[in-house]
Amino acid sequence: MLSPTSGRLLSSFAALVFAAGLPALASAQTLERIQSAGKIVLGFEANASPFSYADDAGQPNGFAIALCGKVVDEVKAQLGLSDLGVEWKPVQFDTRLDAVRDGAIDLLCGADSITLTRRAEVSFSLPVFPSGTGAMMRADAPAALREILSQDQLTARPIWRGAPARTFLQQKTFAVLPGTVSEGWVKERMLTLQLSSKLLPVNSVDEGIQNVLDGQADVFFGPLPVLLDAALRNAQVGSLAVLNRQFTFEPLGFALARNDEDFRLLVDRALSKTYRSDGFRDLFMRWFGPPDGDLVLFYKQTVLPD
Repeated sequence: MLSPTSGRLLSSFAALVFAAGLPALASAQTLERIQSAGKIVLGFEANASPFSYADDAGQPNGFAIALCGKVVDEVKAQLGLSDLGVEWKPVQFDTRLDAVRDGAIDLLCGADSITLTRRAEVSFSLPVFPSGTGAMMRADAPAALREILSQDQLTARPIWRGAPARTFLQQKTFAVLPGTVSEGWVKERMLTLQLSSKLLPVNSVDEGIQNVLDGQADVFFGPLPVLLDAALRNAQVGSLAVLNRQFTFEPLGFALARNDEDFRLLVDRALSKTYRSDGFRDLFMRWFGPPDGDLVLFYKQTVLPD
């Protein structure tokens, strides 16, 4: 039989255990929260085209937004809420994962690289696009710079100390978005190749492009599909060049709360159904044009069987 003191200690211990489990319990109730509120809250970045952006009317648009629409349809069907409300909440790049982790949004309809570091904060859906680090420069950049980057001399092997390519790269400035896989990759390459080149953090894709145009940066490293889209939309598109290669492979996915397998299953089911559907090709082509063989294979391998 427990003494009064032991009983109080056990009760206090149980209370602590229960309190410690509350965040996990709360994050595992996304569908219940959606059903109770009668709406789903979707986060998006307003300047991450072609994946998510605010159109001329201020409404969310883009490839990721369209896919999230399919997730909303799946939520409606599973919960039996044909009149489910949808609230689109703009998020900032540097706090977007905080919004997911803190429950401010139910799903981040963007295109974030699925990394182990980020998975310590949030969970991820099935991949929605096979991205990777690309390189943008001025169209009139030195031919040697384009050749060095095109011939794998910054990616696969070290450059010997006295090599002309290494000497050439020492004088360059590389623009990157802080906190991205591209930044980490450039830093690692600079360390491996013992480059004393300058790393220039930028706050947005548009700022990175402007730095290239102004000559403040020789190369802007960032997600290849985002660089291609931004270059095409820029008024000075003829002055920009994006290399036709990826330096890394970074599958992109939707971020959602950890410890919520029911909601994650619903999201992955919606994406799998969409990838298998006859209309997916047309949806994809709205932002990227006809998919090549590698892209078709990527989505075939991404789909989960029923």
